[in-house]
Amino acid sequence: METKKIRQPIVAVVGHVDHGKTSLLDSLRGSSVQTGEAGGITQKISFTLYPIEQLMKFFPAINKLGISLKIPGFLFIDTPGHASFTNLRKRGGSLADLAILVIDINEGIKPQTQEVIQILKMNKTPFIIVLNKIDNISGWKNFSSQDIDLKKRVELQAINVRQNFDEKYLTLIGSLNSFGFDADLFYNISDFSKKIALVPISCRTKEGLSELMMVLCGLSQKYLEKRLEVTEDGKGVILEIKKEKSMSFAESILYSGTLSKDDKIAVADIEGKPRATKIRILEEIVPLSFKFQPKEKVYAATGMRIQFIEKFDILPGMPFIVFKNNLEEIEKIFKKEILENIKTQKQGIIAKADSLGSLEALLSLLRENNIPVIKAGIGQINKTDIASAKANLKINPLDALIAGFNVSIDEDSPNLGKSGEVKILTEDVIYKLIDNIKKFREEKRKKIEKEKLLGLSILCKTRILPQFIFRNTKPAIFGVRVETGKAISEIHLINSQGEKIGRIKNIQSENKSVSEASQGMEVAISIPGLNFERQLKNETFLYSDLLESQFRNLKKNKDVLSSSEISLLQEIAEIKRKQKSDWGL
Repeated sequence: METKKIRQPIVAVVGHVDHGKTSLLDSLRGSSVQTGEAGGITQKISFTLYPIEQLMKFFPAINKLGISLKIPGFLFIDTPGHASFTNLRKRGGSLADLAILVIDINEGIKPQTQEVIQILKMNKTPFIIVLNKIDNISGWKNFSSQDIDLKKRVELQAINVRQNFDEKYLTLIGSLNSFGFDADLFYNISDFSKKIALVPISCRTKEGLSELMMVLCGLSQKYLEKRLEVTEDGKGVILEIKKEKSMSFAESILYSGTLSKDDKIAVADIEGKPRATKIRILEEIVPLSFKFQPKEKVYAATGMRIQFIEKFDILPGMPFIVFKNNLEEIEKIFKKEILENIKTQKQGIIAKADSLGSLEALLSLLRENNIPVIKAGIGQINKTDIASAKANLKINPLDALIAGFNVSIDEDSPNLGKSGEVKILTEDVIYKLIDNIKKFREEKRKKIEKEKLLGLSILCKTRILPQFIFRNTKPAIFGVRVETGKAISEIHLINSQGEKIGRIKNIQSENKSVSEASQGMEVAISIPGLNFERQLKNETFLYSDLLESQFRNLKKNKDVLSSSEISLLQEIAEIKRKQKSDWGL
């Protein structure tokens, strides 16, 4: 029986910006691209093709596995941020077969790390964790002998260093537990399908690299063999569009089959429609390098750059497939792949993201948090999005919201959304955006409930300003400061003894009539049938007059009231009980 050929596992190297993703690949490649990067942060996606022969040569410990390795090597992808990582996508989940999550053992889980963990979990991507920078642990000793394995290196550290190491990795295990992951140091694990492996390393001293590659090879061989079987169809994903001088290249991954320079390929647009194009330039990444070389034909899995003959807008994260005059069939494939995860509801918020992968990640997390979406798209927030969100004001004000993941507001429309009717929330960290959406919707819900509640029961406490008595009677007109709640026309007021004073007929602020005055405002009010000198000369505060039923309703729904409003409610109850001891009870 013929043995099926298997391809390289695609391994995404992910993590917080400065925890050592690029340094790890530098150590494996023996290069030093990190020092040339602006601020030490990766500016581009870097493919690293690592043939198995080189692996065996540099990491002889792999031979200790005692298994015959069938994988031809690895294709590593160093992702500079969430967008590139989420663009590693194909139908049914992530394009990455495995991920290496790099965490600085001394800093632990950072916001970007949390975001990556969420996306790994969402895509069900198997991953291992590299605990980088062990050499930065105070007092860490690097043993020069290559014969000492990693477990022994950890055990040979001084007691205080070992305690420090244990404390750091156990804290991390606890944090991972809160995400629903069970983890341990790789040499304590017997079943890798049940626990996440932690591999302590130092990119600088190269400690642990051999063990890392050993774990990667073992996991790939044991759990991924079926997934890695090569199929005939040439399929790939465009990760990024790069411009060099006057030329544009689509930096892409071929994850299935082969691609020839003479092939015609179909690339999907946002609606899943295929755009057929010929290839002008086909270049493949050189093994253990970050340079590309021209090729007539490439084989999966590999990293490559393509320049197309036809010019059209290509979005990152879009799939492509070798075109064999089967346009209808390809369109069905694309529509399934793209639209399957961009499902919207009959009502909900507007969601925007910078790429297809990002949008899928955003929609998935919104679904998890029961936040409905009526419209989803890629690109900047524009007038159409505002109009769609505005339409929600009448249907459900909670949905008058646009959530933008790593996108900005259209420059041609600088005043978009400034009216305050539509809320625009943008973030470049996905979980922060989700938190902000939940917070906004909860606050808005409480505000709506409060408005309904207080529509019938106004809470108000005003301080009389005795220096501003404009008229003594018929009607009495005088100044007040709103201490708590709000004063509105037609509400009835009582004094501190619970005696009825009258209703507010008019409110004036800066010589203009207003319908209401909120907390902190100083206004003039008029009350018909009141003699200020006789009835209010010795009063300091006036309160809104509540019915017992209104009081009980407000008390029952006090979760929508502020602490000062709750205090005022209690104060009014005490005033009322001066005249009726069981009032409101």
